[in-house]
Amino acid sequence: MGAVSTESEEPRLIAGRYRLRSVLGSGAMGTVWAAYDEFLQRPVAVKEVRLPPGVLAAQVEELRERTLREARAIAVLSHPNVITLHDVAKENDEPFVVMELLPSRSLAALLRDHGPLNTEQAAAVGDAVAGALEAAHEAGITHRDVKPGNVLVSSDGRIKLTDFGISRSVSEVTMTRTGMMLGSPAYISPEVASGGTVTPAADLWGLGTTLFTAVRGTPPYDADGDPLETVGLVVHGDVPKPPPGPLAPLIEKLMAKEPLDRISLREVRRLLRPMLAAAPHALFEAERFVAKDNPVRSRPDATVTQVIPAARPAEHRAGGSGGLAADPGPLPFAKPARPGTPGRGPLAGTTLAVVAVLLFVLAAVGGFAASRRLGAQPITPPEPVARQPAVSAQQTPLEMRIGDATNLRGAKGGFFRVQVPRDWAKFVTQQTGEGLPPSTLVQFVSPDGRQVLNIERFAEYFPGRGVDQYLKALELPWSRGNFVRVSSEPLDDGEEGAAITYRTVEQAGTERPSSAGSSTVGRTTFTEAVRRNTNLWAVSMTVPTESEDISRATLFDRIVPTFSTTD
Repeated sequence: MGAVSTESEEPRLIAGRYRLRSVLGSGAMGTVWAAYDEFLQRPVAVKEVRLPPGVLAAQVEELRERTLREARAIAVLSHPNVITLHDVAKENDEPFVVMELLPSRSLAALLRDHGPLNTEQAAAVGDAVAGALEAAHEAGITHRDVKPGNVLVSSDGRIKLTDFGISRSVSEVTMTRTGMMLGSPAYISPEVASGGTVTPAADLWGLGTTLFTAVRGTPPYDADGDPLETVGLVVHGDVPKPPPGPLAPLIEKLMAKEPLDRISLREVRRLLRPMLAAAPHALFEAERFVAKDNPVRSRPDATVTQVIPAARPAEHRAGGSGGLAADPGPLPFAKPARPGTPGRGPLAGTTLAVVAVLLFVLAAVGGFAASRRLGAQPITPPEPVARQPAVSAQQTPLEMRIGDATNLRGAKGGFFRVQVPRDWAKFVTQQTGEGLPPSTLVQFVSPDGRQVLNIERFAEYFPGRGVDQYLKALELPWSRGNFVRVSSEPLDDGEEGAAITYRTVEQAGTERPSSAGSSTVGRTTFTEAVRRNTNLWAVSMTVPTESEDISRATLFDRIVPTFSTTD
C-alpha cells in the first residue's frame, strides 16, 4: 500500500479523534488511510468503507456487515505477527476500522525491488506467517488470501500478516452473497479455485506459495498472465518444483494438491527453527526499505508507509526531565474555554471590531484605486470575458478485467472478460429481482461512485423465458413516474437480445425514492441484454442523467464491444 498524497483535500476528522492524512491503498471494500489519533496522539491506519452511490441498498448493508465482520475477526487475535485492531468508529452511520500503522514494506515490494530472499530471511517470514495463521486458526478464522502482498516487513525486523478483508470466521454463518472466487489466482489453493470448501488448509497452500515466491523471486504460477489460465494451471497442472535449497522440502509439503496431505503449522515452525537459530540479528539490510523509482507514484503495489509525527506544540517537543509525560493538550471531546479580555465589556469589544473592519475596507479600496491609477488602468472592473466552451472529456484508458458470474450452486460457464477503467472497484452479489430468477451481479464502480458498470448473468434463463420478460421486469421495482423508457430495439448484430435505454429518479444516497419532496437524483442506464446458450447476460451502465451523452460515447460504447463470455 503506497502512500498517496492528498494535500489538495482538507484532512477529515473521524469520530472526533482520527485525522485522515494520506491514502495507503484502495480496493473493492474501501480505502485505507494513514491517520493520526488526536486523543492518544499516535499514528494509526483507518479503513474507510466505500459505499458508492448506485449500489443497491441490500449490497450496502452487506458491505457494512462484511467490514464489521472483518473487525470482529481481527479483534479476537492478539499475536505479535498480526496487525492489531484498535477501534471500530462510526461517522455518519458508516463504519471505520482503526488498526495499527506499521512502518513497513510488503514482501511483494521487497522481492520486486531487490530480488529473492536468502534462506534465513525466508525462514523468518515463514515462521512469522505460520505463527499468525496458528493464532487465526485457533480463533476459527481462515485468512484465504495469504500472499507476499499481505506480508508486511518492517526495517526493525517485525513481520506481520495483514488484510483479513476476505477472511471469514468458520464459527459464523457464511455470507453467500459475496464473490464466488476470492483471493489471488497465483496463490489460491486448488480446492478453492475449483469451487470446493474453504478450510484452514487453504492458508497452508498460501504459505507454501509465499515461501516459493520468496526464495525464487517470482510466484509458482504466472501472476501476470491470463487469470483464467492461471487458475486452470493451479487446478489441473502439476505443482512446480521449488528452487533447490533447505526450504524446498518444506515448500513441497505445504503445496500438496490434497489439503489433507499438507503439513501442520506446528510442524512448519519446528522445521524452520534450526534455520532461524543461525540467522543474524539484522535480517534485512536498510537499503531494502528504500523504494526504487518512487514506487508510490509509479507502482500501485508499492507498500511504503510512513509514521505521521505528532502535531505537538513547540514547548512540548523538547521534552523534559520530569517524571511525568508532557501535557498532550486538551482532550478531543473537551470544549476549549473562550478567553476574555480584561477591562472591556461586550459593547466595547463589538464597537472595536466594527471600527477595525471599516478601516480595513477603506484601506483596501484606497489601495486598489491607487494601484489602478499608477498602472494607467481604469478603476471600474473590466468587461467580462466570454466563457470558453468546455473541452470534451478525455477517453479514460481501459484495461482487461476478468469476472466470475457463476451462481451459488457452482454452475459452469460464468467467467467473462471486459475492459474497464483500471481504478474502478469490483463488487459481486447474488440477486433475487422482482419477476426474474436469481442472478449473479458483478459491478465495477468508478472511484466517485457516479458511474457503475453492471454485468448480470441469469443462469438457465432460456428456453422457459424470453428477453421481453427481462425488459418488463426492469420497471417493476419503480413507483409510477420514476421510470421512463427512452428507447428499446433489437440488437443489430443478429444475436437474440435487445438494447434499452431508460431513466430513473432516485432519492439521493439510497436505492429508491421514499417520500415526496426528498432530495432526488436522475440516472440513465444503457443496457444490452443478450442470449448466450441457455443464459441471459445483461451488460449495462448507470450514469448521472446530466452526463448521459458523454458517458455513453466515452465509456459504454467503448466497453460493450470488449465484453465476451465463456458460455
